[in-house]
Amino acid sequence: MRHKPLREQVIVITGASSGIGLATARMASARGARVVLAARSGDVLAGLCEELGGPGRAVSVVADVGFREDVQAIADAAIATFGGYDTWVNVAGLTVYGPLSAIAQEDHERLIRTNLWGTVNGSLIAVGHLRRRGGALVNVGSIASDLAFPFQGLYATSKHAVKGFTDTLRMELIAEDAPVTVTLIKPASIDTPLPDRARNYMDRRPTLPPPIYPPEEVANAILHAAEHGQRDIIVGGGGKLFVMGKDFAPGAYDRLASAIIALQQRSEPAEHSEGALHAPRGAGAVRGSPPFPVMRSSAYTRATLHPLVTLSAVAGLAATAALLLGGKPSPRRRS
Repeated sequence: MRHKPLREQVIVITGASSGIGLATARMASARGARVVLAARSGDVLAGLCEELGGPGRAVSVVADVGFREDVQAIADAAIATFGGYDTWVNVAGLTVYGPLSAIAQEDHERLIRTNLWGTVNGSLIAVGHLRRRGGALVNVGSIASDLAFPFQGLYATSKHAVKGFTDTLRMELIAEDAPVTVTLIKPASIDTPLPDRARNYMDRRPTLPPPIYPPEEVANAILHAAEHGQRDIIVGGGGKLFVMGKDFAPGAYDRLASAIIALQQRSEPAEHSEGALHAPRGAGAVRGSPPFPVMRSSAYTRATLHPLVTLSAVAGLAATAALLLGGKPSPRRRS
């Protein structure tokens, strides 16, 4: 199906007060979309709305996506302000660092409520409107939708569940011929404040394993899905290699556990270990402070957003390679 260009769209973005959600809100607004911004940090959202043009261009709703009534309020505000929405993006998410056996039950439950139930609530409410209007649903999962990460076990669990839910919802919408595309975005490690806002049970500050990509790469993939409805998009070629390696040799991937745990810990002692799991803290920044260099972009991801161009380039390279490897034709072949 064909979607409206971004400049004609109203886009709902949850988790809009930091990281990927904040980068997406700014990029969507810069490309002409009107935006409905939702998060728990009302002061950050108020400032962001003013930055993006104020009434008529942006509206904010203070909401906890883990509760359906809050998510319904987001949809109601979009309809009241702009008459509806064309794309709904579920970004809100948090993580907890530490061994599964050490994490308190209430922290397990809170993470699942935000990451999984926030996506379920947003998707089902969004689709109720999009069935009639047409449009795009974009859920932000992770390469943790396909991989396990020790010391982020419940995060990986939630993202596996998001993938299963998203795939099922897509199939049901196809079965009823609903005019809605459903995209799952699967970022690799992204330079956002996620580790700094995490609940942390480790004795060292948490981080994400390299390679690390800029949040604008994810925002660009999200907005591509808003216009083109691609099924799945992995952000970060390194993430794609990890997923392929695990599928090819799952046992070998399991034996990387100690290395993966080590790569998620900085040398500095832990601080601010409560994080933003149960209450909004530390919102307002797009990027974090990773100890590893951040990639400037992802050539792999940008290629997957334009597969025909990629196939043409690959075909051209293959033809060139065949000519070089084949050498000059023999007289018999010329005749």
